[in-house]
Amino acid sequence: MMEKDCEVMDKGANAEEPPLSNNLIASRLEEAADLLEIQGANPYRIRAYRTAGKLLHGLKEDVSAILQREGVPGLEQLPGIGPSLGRSIERLTITGKFALLERLHGRPEAESLFATVAGIGAGLATEIHEQLGIETLQELQIAACDGRLAEVPGMGLKRVRAVQEALAGRFKHSFEIPRQNKRKSSLSNEPDVSEILDVDREYRQKSEQRRLPRISPKHFNPTNEAWLPVLHTERWTRHYTALYSNTARAHELGTIRDWVIIYRDDHEGDGQWTVITASFGENAGQRIVRGRERECSEYYASTHPSEGCSDLVGELE
Repeated sequence: MMEKDCEVMDKGANAEEPPLSNNLIASRLEEAADLLEIQGANPYRIRAYRTAGKLLHGLKEDVSAILQREGVPGLEQLPGIGPSLGRSIERLTITGKFALLERLHGRPEAESLFATVAGIGAGLATEIHEQLGIETLQELQIAACDGRLAEVPGMGLKRVRAVQEALAGRFKHSFEIPRQNKRKSSLSNEPDVSEILDVDREYRQKSEQRRLPRISPKHFNPTNEAWLPVLHTERWTRHYTALYSNTARAHELGTIRDWVIIYRDDHEGDGQWTVITASFGENAGQRIVRGRERECSEYYASTHPSEGCSDLVGELE
């Protein structure tokens, strides 16, 4: 492990790229609203992106100037801009990347997401994605902490430390597996694994019943077929998007109908999780959330006392 307490944050900043203009940012937000509407998302969520787009079109001060002076809290002072949308606008302004729009279009998000982290360029992002089979910043965090990231060609110890420093602060926590007697995640503002697993269940069930809109992924889809189901759903005030993992690793292992990537994006927070079927151990065949295996064990033990879920960190190596 590189550090005793390994903290990571996606600053997403590339100082060499000029910030986007207010109008370009607004256009991306409005495009996301259009796609959310086509894909059957919550009308309030659609309205939030459209309202933000309209606001930025008429904003006299550049978003980049607000960010430079006050950071995301400055954006949150604008009507209708919450913490999650503020962070998305920040990353979009500085890097030109809008993760929500990428996944709404069916583009692979992980490589572009990793490439915004200091110390990881486009080539290394692809190498990390392909070799480790990881999709999210949480999984990148685990890989940086458990040594796997350092084993990727081109990622030495110094570069891994640079990645850790560039990412430090986003989750504002030290990543550690929760103790056996705790049901909640150690992550700040994280939903219970029961909620994530329920979104996974809803997605797979509706997908099998062909009740979901389908999009055409940009990779591994030579015929441009609209085969990838997408779910937009809510749990209380939390908004989730779920899709099967359309990656080279998933195709290689034949798990494109098993690995489900779940994204959260709402006013109260955001996050990304990968849900898979455990392939070994006492809980083989159960759905688990990668990176939160201990909580899965506690959840299954509480609902089915005779069952459990083994610690599967590194299962997809």
